[in-house]
Amino acid sequence: MIMRTFVRGLVAGLALSLMGSSVFAAEAGLCKVLSATGNSEYPPYLWREDKGGSGLLGSNRIIMDEIAKRLGVSIDLQDVGSWARAQEMAKKGHIDLIAGAFYTVPRIQYMDYVYPAFLDTTSVVWKKQGQTINYSNREDLIPMMGVTVINNSFGQVFDEFAKDSLNIEYVASLEQAFKMIDHKRADYVLYEKNPGLAYANIWGMGGRVEAMEPAISSEGLYLTISHRSKCNTGALRGRLAKVIQEMTAEGFMQKALQQGLQDWREFTR
Repeated sequence: MIMRTFVRGLVAGLALSLMGSSVFAAEAGLCKVLSATGNSEYPPYLWREDKGGSGLLGSNRIIMDEIAKRLGVSIDLQDVGSWARAQEMAKKGHIDLIAGAFYTVPRIQYMDYVYPAFLDTTSVVWKKQGQTINYSNREDLIPMMGVTVINNSFGQVFDEFAKDSLNIEYVASLEQAFKMIDHKRADYVLYEKNPGLAYANIWGMGGRVEAMEPAISSEGLYLTISHRSKCNTGALRGRLAKVIQEMTAEGFMQKALQQGLQDWREFTR
């Protein structure tokens, strides 16, 4: 009787073990390739390939490639259009990962964030060079007319302040926003500092727009996973977090940022 009970238990345990292995194998097979996208107008973090390519280049691409290598998977980082469209693709589950997003409450409704952030970025107020603007804190912006890019975020705290207190127009691209302050159709632009500088230079606007201090926010760039992604499991999120922590401790992220800056300079020569 004891032997029979032991055998039954052994068989049941083996069955559960095999079942778990099968589930793991199926999950691993399903997620050997992860689709990803991001803000394709965001140098040195991300930008579109030249000559009609569908891929993305930049610091975040370097980081995603290294994450993929360490996990033993493929991360297919592609340009899907505007930043607004990229977020919509994640919301609908048409893409697995967003390679770089600020934390906001609306976004956690459709994406899980992987901690810690893999990079940080600073957002600033831009103005037409030579224009006199009385700006020393965010409250100074209240009586003015501002502009930024559709679906852009500057972190939860500033986003709430902007929604409640600022008069901001939303446009499709940063180039359009910069042209608006250049033509005095708006007083200021809200945008990240490094990407703003990068684009102002290639558009020949480096001497026509300038960033002001202090910054409006400094936010982390996170890897996120769509709630609707079939690959979104606790196991995958845990592995991603571990790899990001290791890469950060090794100094890989800052090296990738410097490489992205260098690559962007070469790309725009």
